[in-house]
Amino acid sequence: MHKEFLMGNAAIARGAIAAGLNCVSGYPGTPSTEVLETAAKFNTDGRLYVEWSVNEKAALELAAGAAYCGARTMVTMKQVGLNVASDPLMSLAYIGVKGGMVVLVADDPGPISSQTEQDTRTFAAYSKLPCFDPSSVQEAYEMIQQAFELSEKYHTPVLFRPTTRVCHGYASIDVRDEEEYVVNKPEGFRRDPSKWVIFPRLSFRAHTEIERRNAELSAVLSESGLNPAENSSAGKKGIVTHGISYTYVKEALAALGCELPVLKIGTPFPFPEQAALQFLAGKDEILCVEELDPVIERELTFICGKHHLSANIFGKLTGNIAAAGENTIASVTKAVAEFAGLDLPEREVPSEPPKLPVRPPVLCAGCPHRASFFAVKTAMQGKKSVFCGDIGCYTLGNAMPLDMVDTCLCMGAGVNITQGIGKVEPDTNCFAFVGDSTFFASAITGAVNAVYNQADMTLVILDNSTTAMTGHQPHPGTGKTMMGQVVDKVSIESVLRGVGVKTVETVDPLDLKAAVDCVKRVSAEKGVKAIIFKSPCAVLIKSGKPAYIDPDKCRNCKRCVKLLGCPGIVMRDGRPVIENSLCTGCGLCSQVCPFDAIGGGRNAD
Repeated sequence: MHKEFLMGNAAIARGAIAAGLNCVSGYPGTPSTEVLETAAKFNTDGRLYVEWSVNEKAALELAAGAAYCGARTMVTMKQVGLNVASDPLMSLAYIGVKGGMVVLVADDPGPISSQTEQDTRTFAAYSKLPCFDPSSVQEAYEMIQQAFELSEKYHTPVLFRPTTRVCHGYASIDVRDEEEYVVNKPEGFRRDPSKWVIFPRLSFRAHTEIERRNAELSAVLSESGLNPAENSSAGKKGIVTHGISYTYVKEALAALGCELPVLKIGTPFPFPEQAALQFLAGKDEILCVEELDPVIERELTFICGKHHLSANIFGKLTGNIAAAGENTIASVTKAVAEFAGLDLPEREVPSEPPKLPVRPPVLCAGCPHRASFFAVKTAMQGKKSVFCGDIGCYTLGNAMPLDMVDTCLCMGAGVNITQGIGKVEPDTNCFAFVGDSTFFASAITGAVNAVYNQADMTLVILDNSTTAMTGHQPHPGTGKTMMGQVVDKVSIESVLRGVGVKTVETVDPLDLKAAVDCVKRVSAEKGVKAIIFKSPCAVLIKSGKPAYIDPDKCRNCKRCVKLLGCPGIVMRDGRPVIENSLCTGCGLCSQVCPFDAIGGGRNAD
């Protein structure tokens, strides 16, 4: 063993490799992304197969196939990605696996960078799959290895649920030396239709076995050391908590000079009932400190009823813990103090962090999406139109002054939402914006649906040649894989034509006149048509010569500021100025200036 200073996600990846990981697949999504990227980085001998799949469903199905062969596999995603993977996962819970399989789902309380605050612990109970819930970087490293062992022993996929503060926290932890790693050698696939082909009779038998297994696991996990109790016999009050909230509880008790008993739930499903019963013995009141759903609170309430215990259970359902959002040290300290009947001495109570100036999220300076949105907005000026967005950097097109995203639901939904609006309001010019990575992930089927059902819409592909929002991961259109292979690019234009879209035009959005003319021409056609705005992400290219504003020509109309909202254009002394450190030289601002006062950029000699 040796010490290393690691991010939580890196620790999870390193722990999985130490556990004999053979295959890891996933789809990028904050806060999970760095797990797979770290695995790829440490795949120095190439024996580990690493893949960014087109979406979470594909990733999980690939990992399942590898696990059928006896490989130890891991799938990575964020909590909304679990929705995409849920179809195969629900059936896989019945089929089972041969090699250990861990489905890492990073939850995002807050939410900090997600559409929802859904709780994977609740999904674990729904899918009847064991769930691990680490509370620290060190525990995440150790627990991922235990997850593989349990998965392989019980032939079931297991869920691993770190949250943002664990994923992105850093700590100096103990890690195994390479010679201590488990070496897993898959034996290969063995044909057995009675095992691997799901039929109703098999499902019925499997369901019965799952219920029996989970009852056994509840007892096993109670004795596993994964659900430890501290000072369990001290006093009539106690706290039951989990994950990062456990560290907040410990800091709160230290700040308050209080030593209440604490039970940490590391495996929320199957719930460790025996461990909970031992902790509840002699207790009159229990405070459940948890994030997102009241999973622990409901389980303890059920256990008290089942075993006729008189303890009162407090938490989210009773208003003692906030119903939504992240817990903080300050909020937990306040809740613990109220529960324990203690005052809050100002000098001992951690305060909420100071409020920082609000920086509204905006598209980067030089982002080609700004030019794409502006071209469509200019072309459709005065016409009844609707602009349906999607998940990606370009969701920021909703911000003023662009104001070009009317809807955003989930990945790939914009293409189908556009069709629904068009069916009800046929006189509306319907546009669906989707990025290149999202197109491959979940919008292709929407395009097929549009063609098949005779929609009248314009599909706009914002192709910046990367998965920009989550850190510039490759996708089928980039011609690279996570294993470093150079492969044939999947052509978006060919895919669209292949599914029956007859009009597909590609244009550079930074050529404003050509882009506006393209939108006017294509959108005027009937049926399903597509525009591919193709220009690389500004972060991926070398910045050009910055633009500049000629003070002799500038009439201070502020059109460049009011129309584009580019952070590279700032106001100084009441006049617009180009900030050289931000300007990429895209040249869009020079094309909107009516007085030819902006030079440089891509238009420079």
